[in-house]
Amino acid sequence: MSADSDLASRTLPTPALGTTRAQRDLIWVALGTLVFAALSIHFELSETVVAWTQSRERFQVDELPGTLLFLALALVWFAWRRIDEFRTELAQRRAVERRLATALDANQRLARDNVRIQEEERRNLARELHDELGQYLNAIKVDAVCTRDAAASDTAEVRRGAWSIVESVDHVHTTLRDVMRRLRPPGLDELGLVAALESCVDGWRRRAPGVSFDLHAPEATSDWGEAVNITIYRIVQEGLTNVAKHAQATRVEIHLDTRATIAGGDSVVLRVSDNGVGMPETATTGGLGLLGMRERLETLGGRLDASGASSTGFTLIATLPLAHTP
Repeated sequence: MSADSDLASRTLPTPALGTTRAQRDLIWVALGTLVFAALSIHFELSETVVAWTQSRERFQVDELPGTLLFLALALVWFAWRRIDEFRTELAQRRAVERRLATALDANQRLARDNVRIQEEERRNLARELHDELGQYLNAIKVDAVCTRDAAASDTAEVRRGAWSIVESVDHVHTTLRDVMRRLRPPGLDELGLVAALESCVDGWRRRAPGVSFDLHAPEATSDWGEAVNITIYRIVQEGLTNVAKHAQATRVEIHLDTRATIAGGDSVVLRVSDNGVGMPETATTGGLGLLGMRERLETLGGRLDASGASSTGFTLIATLPLAHTP
């Protein structure tokens, strides 16, 4: 539980404490009523009031007790209404506090997962740079030294050293291209979102040849902005990863389109659906998953809806208003 919710729980009266105070106040009301009744009997209050009002009949003072009684009943009704409103507001406040505590827990878990994934990614990049690039750069240096030493005496050895340098450089280029692809979607800046999505889907077609991938996207995505494009790409990337891990699907459809909103303006709507086993249990509890997608969308004022059943597969719908994007 968060510190804010702990503070709120300390400021709110507990049910046991409220019951004790109510019982004590009820005892005071009963004692006060008995004391007032005893004083009324001792001083014959009713007879005194009647005698006093009879002499002032022309002013209708005898109607004053009934009026005061009605006022007292009206005040009781007014107090009951305020108590009912207070209980409703208190219940709403506690519900909001529960939702806030759940959101804070989710944000803390997301922050921890983000830090963990960043560190894992940095560790993997460092390992690849050390194992791949460092090894092949050292091989290039050795081949270059051998080529230099053999240049004057052995033409065949020079040729073999040159080919070895070319192969090492090609491997370095491939490794760098893979690292850059992980850091930045290929073709997103030069060719646009649709080309980047097609490249991503083509990659999954090669990795999962038994799954049919269908991509439907409009060409006019250049005016959506950097934030929208990269968000849509990352959600598609994460959605396809979840399909490969959990769905056991044979068909995946990706639809990207725009639609007008009630408040005015346009929204980007992304729909990723499959015919797999439906929503897995880990989709709502483990890792970033849906929580990471939802956090990314809510940062830009968007919304994420997910539904799935064993007979219909899994459907992911991301709505991102263009008017809220920077």
